[in-house]
Order: sequence, then C-alpha cells, then structure tokens
Amino acid sequence: MHEAALLKDLVREIESVAEREHAGAVTCVRVRIGPMSHMTPDHFVEHFVDATRGTIAEGARCEVEQIDPGDPLAQSIVLDSVDVDVG
Repeated sequence: MHEAALLKDLVREIESVAEREHAGAVTCVRVRIGPMSHMTPDHFVEHFVDATRGTIAEGARCEVEQIDPGDPLAQSIVLDSVDVDVG
C-alpha cells in the first residue's frame, strides 16, 4: 500500500508538469528512488506502469536512478524530470 501512495503522488506531480507544459503526452520520466523507499528500480517501474495506466503518462519511458543510502532523501522518490510531447 505504501508504494501505491507514493506512486499516486508522483503521478499527480507528473500530470501537473504536463499541464503546465501544455503537453499532449509524457514521453519520459526520470526519478531517483531511495533504498528506504522499499522498492528496487525494477519494482518501481512495474508500479509506474500500473499507476500511469489511463493517464497522460501512460506508455512513457521510466528511467530510475538509486539514491545513496546516506542521502537525506533515502526514503523518497524524487521526480528529476519529465519529457513531454507538445505536438
């Protein structure tokens, strides 16, 4: 359930960026995940695919980088960037 809440917040943030950019689609999302978020990069991508189904980010490529365990954001999922198609 923890993962679902984190992804729901992330999708809201992605949709906000897309709206601000007047996007027709989101093509790529780059995130950093902390080891204390309880997700591996592969696990995160699986949840991302499910969470974005039916949204403007459905089908977007998801690039995941891990945060160092000593970083203050080690419990977080951080949205680094969103690439959009405005056409």
